[in-house]
Amino acid sequence: MKIIQGKYKGRTLKGFDIEGTRPTMDRVKESLFAMIQNKVSGSTILDLFSGSGNLGIEALSMNAKEAIFVDKNKICFKTIKENLSMLNEEREVLNLDYKEALEYLKSKYKFDIIFLDPPYKGDLIEKSLDLICEYNLLNDNGIIVCETDDIKKIKNEEVLKEVKSRKYGEKIVVILKK
Repeated sequence: MKIIQGKYKGRTLKGFDIEGTRPTMDRVKESLFAMIQNKVSGSTILDLFSGSGNLGIEALSMNAKEAIFVDKNKICFKTIKENLSMLNEEREVLNLDYKEALEYLKSKYKFDIIFLDPPYKGDLIEKSLDLICEYNLLNDNGIIVCETDDIKKIKNEEVLKEVKSRKYGEKIVVILKK
């Protein structure tokens, strides 16, 4: 995985073969960031279910002001720390379950962009969206970038509205806002 734009463009990130993860491939990442590029600079980012930290690090490369990384997998946690260290970026990395992390973050942050790319099996995307809304973690003009294999898993229409969506093979990228 390479950083595709910004100040770290061309740098290679570790973590492509972490068991249980599904990295956002460069083609999809490039298209995703093209959809949100005007919102990234100066923003506060949450990369939930971070894996290697690929999306949050791409945002930092594009001058995001702050990025918080969350993954409960210890290998992912270590990989994110190594990737940030390689770039001389000191950022908060939480080795917590998503529920614990969102509970911890609710009194400290409001985010401009939340990357939400949980494992496809189960209802983690729906549960995460519910907690993000319940804890009011999204700024008024903020967006949530979801990656899923089934758009029906993205619920919470009372609070969130779909802005854009794109399909890339099995993967669907959906951008939501309040």
